[in-house]
Amino acid sequence: MTKVAALIPAAGEGLRLGRGPKALVEVGGETLLARAVRAFAGAVDETLVAVSPAMLRGLEPPTGARLVLGAETRQGSVYNLLKEADADIVLIHDAARPFLGRRVIDKVITAVEAYGAASVVSAVADTLLEAETGRIIDRGTLRAVQTPQGFRRDLILAAHDRAFHSGYAATDDASLVRALGHEVTLVEGSSWLMKVTTTADLELAEALAAAWDARC
Repeated sequence: MTKVAALIPAAGEGLRLGRGPKALVEVGGETLLARAVRAFAGAVDETLVAVSPAMLRGLEPPTGARLVLGAETRQGSVYNLLKEADADIVLIHDAARPFLGRRVIDKVITAVEAYGAASVVSAVADTLLEAETGRIIDRGTLRAVQTPQGFRRDLILAAHDRAFHSGYAATDDASLVRALGHEVTLVEGSSWLMKVTTTADLELAEALAAAWDARC
């Protein structure tokens, strides 16, 4: 039977939010990290969370999760998580996206089973333009990248190995896989999969939390 693991990099200091480690910020009375871990309950075989040294010493692991020492960068934390996991398929998810539903998780797993690599994305609703020229960009060809991103573990580990030894850095894991020449299939995400980065994002998440919790 295929084993699936959720990997959650949560070692960041949350400097832009300014409230300490972002994963420990509460939304609707529950930390972002606890919400992320709970989203995977019953959907995966194990959940690993990368945290900072201070968090590793003082944080009680969320129910159903195992803590792993993270790194100074998100990419480094994911690499550490991959080396600790032993699943066939891994789903990498940002703790800063608190509203992840089971339907999206199941779609990503199915896509990875078929294609080896998958990324959740959403269509771009806003008009886009180049700041310097004012030129309008065709949004129909663009997608905003969300998480989770899912991969066969051997594939994404090889991608991280190569990036580590070459010094290549990317803003998401799918980019590392594409750098190996492997296609990443796209899975339709959800407008609920917002990312909490700024104070305004946090205020919006607080306003949405009750509605999300009522539907889950």
